Amino acid sequence: MTNQQMLLTIALVALTTVALRFLPFWLFPATKEPPALITYLGKVLPRAAIALLVVYAVKDVSLTSAPHGLPELFAILVIIGIHVTKRNSLLSIATGTFVYMFLVQVVF
Repeated sequence: MTNQQMLLTIALVALTTVALRFLPFWLFPATKEPPALITYLGKVLPRAAIALLVVYAVKDVSLTSAPHGLPELFAILVIIGIHVTKRNSLLSIATGTFVYMFLVQVVF
């Protein structure tokens, strides 16, 4: 790519990113009630995304060979416990990641 083509590509990517960030505010201003489908998706999609991440995280865990998925299970239980008590997603994820990495690197 030439320098001009690279600059044009970067400009188009930046413009598209800005447009996609502002699009929801243009389509659904605060003074206007969003459609029922959008409200429903706003309630359902966060849980679906977390479920997808959990499935992806444990898809390659082997229950037949050591450590039999114990680090993953313990980390998931820690994440659930912290989230239920503190209701802080960032704290839950950070603590669960730390616990998992500690278990994998030090314990197992």
